[in-house]
Amino acid sequence: MIKKSLVALGALLVLFPTIAFAEDPSANQLNMGINALWVMLAAILVLLMQGGFILLEAGSTRMKNAGHVAGKTIFTLGLASIVYWAVGYGFAFGGDASDSLNKFIGLGNFFFNPEIASVDNALPSSVFFVFQLAFAAVSLSIAWGGFAERAKLSAYLIFTLFFVSVIYPVIAHWIWGGGWLAKDGAQDFAGSTVVHLTGAIGALAATILLKPRIGKFNKDGSANEILGHNQVFTALAVLILWVGWFGFNAGSTIAIGDGFFGFVAFNTQLGAAAGAVAALLISWLVNGKADITTMLNGALAGLVAITASCAFVDPWAAVVIGLVAGVLVFFSAKFFEKIKVDDPIFALSVHGAAGVWGTLANGLFATEELSQKVGIGKAGLFEGGGWGQLWVQFESVVVCGAFAFVASFIVLWVVKKAIGFRVTEEQEIIGLDLSEHGNYGYPEQMKKAGTSV
Repeated sequence: MIKKSLVALGALLVLFPTIAFAEDPSANQLNMGINALWVMLAAILVLLMQGGFILLEAGSTRMKNAGHVAGKTIFTLGLASIVYWAVGYGFAFGGDASDSLNKFIGLGNFFFNPEIASVDNALPSSVFFVFQLAFAAVSLSIAWGGFAERAKLSAYLIFTLFFVSVIYPVIAHWIWGGGWLAKDGAQDFAGSTVVHLTGAIGALAATILLKPRIGKFNKDGSANEILGHNQVFTALAVLILWVGWFGFNAGSTIAIGDGFFGFVAFNTQLGAAAGAVAALLISWLVNGKADITTMLNGALAGLVAITASCAFVDPWAAVVIGLVAGVLVFFSAKFFEKIKVDDPIFALSVHGAAGVWGTLANGLFATEELSQKVGIGKAGLFEGGGWGQLWVQFESVVVCGAFAFVASFIVLWVVKKAIGFRVTEEQEIIGLDLSEHGNYGYPEQMKKAGTSV
C-alpha cells in the first residue's frame, strides 16, 4: 500500500512539477480564498432566489400569465446585470467622489473592470460585485409585484434601466457605500430597507399608476379574490427563497472569520420560523380558517424583518421580530385591500411593511455588544441605548422610502404618458402570455380553454 502511494505521488510530481516547488500559501492567502469562496457561494444562493420569485409570482397569479412571469424575470435579470455593471455599481460603491458629494452618491468604477485576482489578500472585487449585483436583482424582482398581470413588457425594460442604474444604487450608497446614513449609524445589515423596502416602494408607485386589475374591485368598493393558479408553486417558491436567504443574510458577513456568519444564519432561521407560525395562527384566529397564503407570506415577512437585524440582536429578539412580522403582514394585506390597492404578490405587505418593521426593530433590540462587533450604530431602546438608534432607523426608513417612491413614480408616470404603462383591456383578458409574447406558458391547457379568463 505504501509502495503504491509513493509511486502515485511520484507520478503526480512528474506530471505537475509545480506542486513540488510551489510556495506554501500564507495564512492571509488562505483566509482570502476561503472568504472569497464563501461570498461567491452566498452570491449564487441569492441569484437562485430569482427562481423563487418566478414560482412565487407565477403561482400567485393566473395561468394565462405564467410564461410572461418566467420570461420577463430572466430578461430583466440579464438587463439589470449589464446596467449595474455599466452604471449602478459606480453610483453605489464608486469611491472617486469628493467627500461632500460622497455623502449622497458614489462616482467611479463605471463599466466596472475588476482585478483578475485578489489585491493584498483582500476579497476580490469581482466577487464583491457579483454579490452586490444579486442584491440589486432581488430588489428589482420585488418591484415587479406591483406590475403583475397588467403592465406592458416595455415598461419592465424602461423601469429596469432607471431602477438599477440610479434608484437602488443611491439608497445602497447612503447606507452601505459610506453615504450620509452610514455616517449616522443606520443599521441595515442585509437590506430590510436597502433591498426590500426600496423594491416594495417601487411596486407601490407602479400599482397606484396602473390601477387595479379588471374584476378586482366591485362598484361598491368590495374586493373580489383573484386566486393564483398554483399554490404548490407558491409554497415551493417560499422554500427556495428561505434557503437563498442564508446567502442574503449570512453572506453579508463577507468573511468566514470567527464563525459569526453562523450566528447570523441562526437568527435568520428563527425570524422566518416565527413569522410563519404567527401568520398562520392569526389568520386562523381572525378568519376561522388557517390560511396557507397568509402563512407563506408570514414566513417571507419574518425573513424580510430579520434581514436588517440578524447581526445586531439576540436570538430571543429574532423570534419577537418574526412574530410581529407574521401578524403585521396579515393586517397589512387587509389594509391595502381596504384602500383599493391591488397587490397581487403581497409585495407591499411582505417586503414593505415588514421591511419597515425590521429596520425599526434594530432601534429597539440591537445590543451594544453586537453593534460594536459589526461596527455600526449603537444599542437599541430596550437594550439601554436610549432613543438615538431608533431615531436613526426611523430616519433611514422615511428618507429612503420617500426617495424610492418619488423617483419610481416620476419614471413610471413619464412611461405612462409617453408610451403607455398598462396593456389594453382586451390584452389583459387574453393574458400577457399571448398578448405580449404570442404563446402560452401552458399551451395544452390554455388551448383547451380557448381565451377564457
